[in-house]
Amino acid sequence: MTDTTLTPSRLWKLMTPEQRRRAASALWGGDEATNDQMQAALLIAKQMKFRPKTVMGLDDDRKARYLASMPELPEELAARILVVYHLAEQRPMMGAFLDALGITHDNGLIQEDAVTPDPVKMAAAAAAIARAYPAPDVALYLNTLLWQDPASWGPLHGLPEVIRAAPPGR
Repeated sequence: MTDTTLTPSRLWKLMTPEQRRRAASALWGGDEATNDQMQAALLIAKQMKFRPKTVMGLDDDRKARYLASMPELPEELAARILVVYHLAEQRPMMGAFLDALGITHDNGLIQEDAVTPDPVKMAAAAAAIARAYPAPDVALYLNTLLWQDPASWGPLHGLPEVIRAAPPGR
């Protein structure tokens, strides 16, 4: 039986090449991601057989392209990249989803610590953002929520907007 547990590295594998490029660019553009940038640079250096110092000297676009081309990432780095990517690139969609759920937020970030989304509203909220945003972005966001907090976001399982994340033939 195949394990289908959502993990950050599995979500990385499901991302489109464009999503990966934008996510890697977001990592290199983040001021608070210095440790993650160093981890990514070491990974690139190992993969490309470069010295880490050489990788750190490359321009951000080139580092992002190298990172985006990596078929696999360590869980911790993939997790950080998913968060950085959504915060840098997907705030309007995150906000629209939370609006549809009736959850108070600040530009896509939930304001309260112990918010429980209404399971009855999730399908309609997912459908609403699916009409306004590209399917790969919607699927990645919803699957990221499922990975981060399966207890709260469990009702998203099985929705068409989430299933679109699975690549053909899997």
